Amino acid sequence: MPEVKGRVADAFEARIREQEEAWLSPLAVRSYETRGREREEDACRVRTPFQRDRDRILHSKPFRRLKGKTQVFIDPAGDHFRTRMTHTLETTGIARGVARGLRLNEDLTEAIGLGHDMGHTPFGHAGEEALDACLRERFGTGFRHNEQSLRIAEELNLTWEVREGILKHTGEAEPETHEGRIVRIVDRVAYINHDIDDAIRHGILEAGDLPRDEIELLGPTGSKRVDRLVHDLVETSETAGDIVQSEEIGGAMLSLRAFMFERVYLGPHTRAEHARATEAVHRIFRHLADRGDEPAQIVDYLSGMTDRFALEYAAGL
Repeated sequence: MPEVKGRVADAFEARIREQEEAWLSPLAVRSYETRGREREEDACRVRTPFQRDRDRILHSKPFRRLKGKTQVFIDPAGDHFRTRMTHTLETTGIARGVARGLRLNEDLTEAIGLGHDMGHTPFGHAGEEALDACLRERFGTGFRHNEQSLRIAEELNLTWEVREGILKHTGEAEPETHEGRIVRIVDRVAYINHDIDDAIRHGILEAGDLPRDEIELLGPTGSKRVDRLVHDLVETSETAGDIVQSEEIGGAMLSLRAFMFERVYLGPHTRAEHARATEAVHRIFRHLADRGDEPAQIVDYLSGMTDRFALEYAAGL
């Protein structure tokens, strides 16, 4: 490929380095100090490595399929329920705002946010649990969506920092970068609040059902709660020199999360949805395994399905 030359391309990297040195916190990852990619490739002359990762994720098929994967409610009829893609975009937007407030690398934060759920199954966490159980029973392995997201990130040849942030956005291990730690916390901030909104819209909850103390502290609406959580995260992190929430606000968020697991995620109103998801995943898995597909092939194919495709595929077996 001919090398791009021109006034912008020739000065781009130097200008970005200068801007980042002047603006970014000492805790931020510098765009041209990445630990690199698993497979060497020519650099882009008008995008930083993290900007290139962002674009690579946006143009990928796994990202596009997120629009057909729902969070809690399987293939809902309404137009306003969140999908895995809208969750991803909300998480990324909030996380980028936090990174800006702390003078961290926004492009790295954005790339991790956009890629963190690329490997998620259809049917949300119910689908993830069903696929995990199938793999353990049949092959003695297991499934975690963050590990599948990493597998996709490796196929896309993303930078180490983006891959590491994607892998560790959930689970016991904390990301090494501050940008990755932002996405890890904001992921919860986003899904707890928009799942409350969806649960109220679906008729599972009423506003008055929400725990009073936590709502008084965090705010009566989703936007106010997100605003309070973001301000707390920025101010507390700036003081601590790490990405942390205050004990009061962080505790209230975890309490609200526990409420959602009890009343919505694992509650009686979603059991039929979970049963439907579990049956579809089990049926598809048995079909693929019985015809001789390897575990990795099964995982790639089944986890990549949208809700609607999985339901139609299972119905045809």
